[in-house]
Amino acid sequence: MHGKVIVVTGALGALGSVVVDQALARGARVASVDHAPTQVPATSNQLEFGGVDLTDAAAAKKAIDAAASHFGQLDALINIAGGFSFETVAEGDPKTWQRMYALNVTTALNASRAAIPYLTASDAGRIVNVGALGALQAGAGMGPYAASKAGLHRLTEALAAEYKGRITVNAVLPSIIDTSANRASMPKADFTKWVAPKELADVILFLVSDAASAVTGALLPVSGRV
Repeated sequence: MHGKVIVVTGALGALGSVVVDQALARGARVASVDHAPTQVPATSNQLEFGGVDLTDAAAAKKAIDAAASHFGQLDALINIAGGFSFETVAEGDPKTWQRMYALNVTTALNASRAAIPYLTASDAGRIVNVGALGALQAGAGMGPYAASKAGLHRLTEALAAEYKGRITVNAVLPSIIDTSANRASMPKADFTKWVAPKELADVILFLVSDAASAVTGALLPVSGRV
């Protein structure tokens, strides 16, 4: 992975920050993109873009173009940006469905479309999306979230088919990720059965690596110890 240039969206979150750290540790150069503000100065191997609304195609393109210009290339895009909402279908707010689609599908779509010209120019272009195991069979209260993540799964498959032989496009499907926010919302759960961010980061970065050059269109479950 040494020398590869990777853009990570949602890079300042619990999973994104671990992915960034692990990628840097393996010798990659990383551009971090997030909606949250950041004022970290650019270095030779790391660049941060804060305050980016990836639901806006122009804003996504501006950040991706700037990253590619700064590093002189782009080899991989990791789409982690997204959101979660727990609402029943009948009692929930209809706007939640629109918000989940925007956060979980539109962000990845906009970032991917902006990155594709650079990724096709790379010898090993990669896109890795973060889907959800819960989107394979939604439970009660998971309708808006699961439907949007299922949309991301279909986007992954479509892009993989459209760019086969030029870009590999895959998605990881985690169960519950062991984050402080999830622990706070489910304090009685057995955290040892959840997926650690480092474990998920390892799978994501494998899909970015040269070792995964023959893998595309995969929806890879990362279910922890449930």
